[in-house]
Amino acid sequence: MADASQTPLALYVHWPFCLSKCPYCDFNSHVAQSVDHDKWADAMVRELHHHAERAQKQNHTLSSIFFGGGTPSLMAPETMAKIITAARDIFTVPHDIEITMEANPTSVEAERLKLFHDAGANRLSMGIQSLKSDGLTYLGREHSAEEALKALDHARQIFNRVSADFIYARTDQTPDEWRDELHDILALGLDHLSLYQLTLEPGTAFYSRHQRGLLNVPDADEARIFYDMTQNMTMAVGCPAYEISNHAKPGQESRHNLIYWQAYDWLGIGPGAYGRFWVDRKRMESRSRRDPAAWLDDVMRQDHAIDQYTEDSMIDFAHEALMMGLRLHQGVHLNRIIDMAGPISGWGNEKAMEQLIAADFIAMEDGYLRLTDQGRPLLNTVIEHLTQDHSG
Repeated sequence: MADASQTPLALYVHWPFCLSKCPYCDFNSHVAQSVDHDKWADAMVRELHHHAERAQKQNHTLSSIFFGGGTPSLMAPETMAKIITAARDIFTVPHDIEITMEANPTSVEAERLKLFHDAGANRLSMGIQSLKSDGLTYLGREHSAEEALKALDHARQIFNRVSADFIYARTDQTPDEWRDELHDILALGLDHLSLYQLTLEPGTAFYSRHQRGLLNVPDADEARIFYDMTQNMTMAVGCPAYEISNHAKPGQESRHNLIYWQAYDWLGIGPGAYGRFWVDRKRMESRSRRDPAAWLDDVMRQDHAIDQYTEDSMIDFAHEALMMGLRLHQGVHLNRIIDMAGPISGWGNEKAMEQLIAADFIAMEDGYLRLTDQGRPLLNTVIEHLTQDHSG
């Protein structure tokens, strides 16, 4: 097995609070009337110290920090500053570390962006979701299209790196309507875009409506039309997909998310956060309690709120690396999986791999196994074939 002691390391910080719950969202988010920001800052720092020690990552070089949620732009900027300061005390932090925060484009949150930049954030991911008024209403967003554009313009004056999220293939949205909206999105000239097809996740309001026959979404053939259009239009303006739903100009890819997709190490703090990392040559996973009040109580009592702490089998690791790595345009470095998990025969179906290559669903280039254009929309099916008979 290869030495995993010097693999890239990321930190994910989960802020669980939102102003309201969006009907499509299955993230661990909660609406709270009030938050004790000093207490939460203290708890976040305490859990960070615990995780770093438990994972034996002190002095390890930290490649990125990502503040997600929930809505991190609702936290106190001082809380972010304290977490970043603690990270600098615990880890080796390069001068060009990527520190991303998610934000919503409401006017109230936009006014505070400079404070977060001063606290240490240097990259912003803005959840706009649509430039159409009816699309925003449908998605349950708190902002208008005009407000979003003003907030985006304000953000770009503060942050050198700004990304924005959008959702397409919405109910009753036609391909022509998405073409027009995407044209306007691309005209913004952003260096990074996250463009997601609407998915119905169990536990969300949209999923419930769909189950009751009150919500329709495009079928597979219709969704493919939206997807292909998105790929072609982003490619044409020099912002191609480097991952199935993420597009960037060269050099503007999210370093943090690349660590996930390449199955490297990350620690996760905050309610519902999870991490995966190598320690003592074992691949471990930690998951924290989801309920914010319970999480806070646990951390204040014992310095962490870990609900599950488990060791992944090498089959689990190999399948994770395949599933995540094949999302990337460049694919997954097959020899790295072999170095960590052993020969393909122990975790994958070599015959199926050969058949998928022959059928032009996947390809092998320079040691990377990647999806072809034909195979990319069929990721789940490809993974199923590559891992069959190795369920772990």
